[in-house]
Amino acid sequence: MDLAAVDKIYDIAIIGFGRVGCPLGLSLEKHGFSVTGIDISNDIINNVNNKIMPFKEDFYDELIKESNIKLYHGDLGEYPLANVYIITVGTPLNSQIETDLSQIKKVIKTLISKIDIRGKLIILRSTVAPYTTEFIKNFITLFTGLKIGKDFYLSICPERIAEGKAYKELEELPQIIGVNDDKSFEYSENIFSKLGVKIIKCSYIEAELSKLFCNIYRYINFSIPNYFTYIANEFKVDIFRILDIMNKDYPRNKGLKSPGLAAGACLRKDFGMINEYFPQTDLILQAYKINEYMPKFYVDLVADKIRGKAIGILGYTFKSNTDDMRDSLVPKMIRYIERYVPSKIMINDPNLSIGKIDDIFNHYVFENYDVNNVTNESDIIFIAINHSEFFNIDKKLFKNKLVVDIWGLLKENKLILRGE
Repeated sequence: MDLAAVDKIYDIAIIGFGRVGCPLGLSLEKHGFSVTGIDISNDIINNVNNKIMPFKEDFYDELIKESNIKLYHGDLGEYPLANVYIITVGTPLNSQIETDLSQIKKVIKTLISKIDIRGKLIILRSTVAPYTTEFIKNFITLFTGLKIGKDFYLSICPERIAEGKAYKELEELPQIIGVNDDKSFEYSENIFSKLGVKIIKCSYIEAELSKLFCNIYRYINFSIPNYFTYIANEFKVDIFRILDIMNKDYPRNKGLKSPGLAAGACLRKDFGMINEYFPQTDLILQAYKINEYMPKFYVDLVADKIRGKAIGILGYTFKSNTDDMRDSLVPKMIRYIERYVPSKIMINDPNLSIGKIDDIFNHYVFENYDVNNVTNESDIIFIAINHSEFFNIDKKLFKNKLVVDIWGLLKENKLILRGE
């Protein structure tokens, strides 16, 4: 396959130029590929076409200023010609713990209707459910008559980066390439080898499971300290005091995480893509139940004090130091707080712009206040997310406040404390 651009044929077109596709596209362009993108978000399209990063990601603000990437609108049928199509659309989980293939199926149907894919390489990039790549192969063959490895090429190359670290990790972490024919591997390797990373060849299902297992492993790890927090509370002792005792100068507990709100666009759903195949209650499902219970657990700690009080929430996004609100557990915690009828709820997240925030993903609209407004006007404060800005926050801001220090950021060895 000749990846050199001919006339208006791009080397690579990325379908879905969000938090997975955008950093990848900019990094591939940096390494010499001509790159374009397709999206359905007007905000993303307008930002990228005006050389503005649509979200926080270290080092890419400068890179995009020098970029020649132009985005096209998928809902308007704008599909540019390219030799390689990288699909970042994933497989969401329905509320009944059922994998939803509709989004990725829609993309594939549109692609094969707009583009003659003969000789083209299609790469699945997002985390997908088991057998999704096989489904795509069979779907394309059924509706086009084209044969994998002969007429078109297909691989799954899951992203493995942490948000905010894409610039470094895309050029450091080994790239898994799942294929079932040699040509698809060769063409996929030609792309990712330009990033200077080690390549790991495997089958479709091995690539899919390796990505899911990585996320589930982290999810289970987060559930362990959360369950310890629940147990400690039942025995009426503070979890941070226990963690300090058991971890001090004891290297065997080095991997033990801190308790907190464990969620996010991958962790919160990926367990279900495995659990869907097994009817029995298991370790994975139990981890989900523990992590999903924690918002209620933290609210219940002070539930008898909430009615009529002003509640402050520090942190809203799904994890520290990101502006990504997808699958955050904070909206769930807020809904539990609302059941106890506070006088008002005020939110501050330093990674979001001050003012009105329309969180489309979680169906929640709120005002993002300055941190001083939140602390001054609140009676009870939840430190919900461990953003860097909160580590060195002036403790005087919490004077005479009841504080639920979910992450132990105030270093008081107390989950609940009264600011003095």
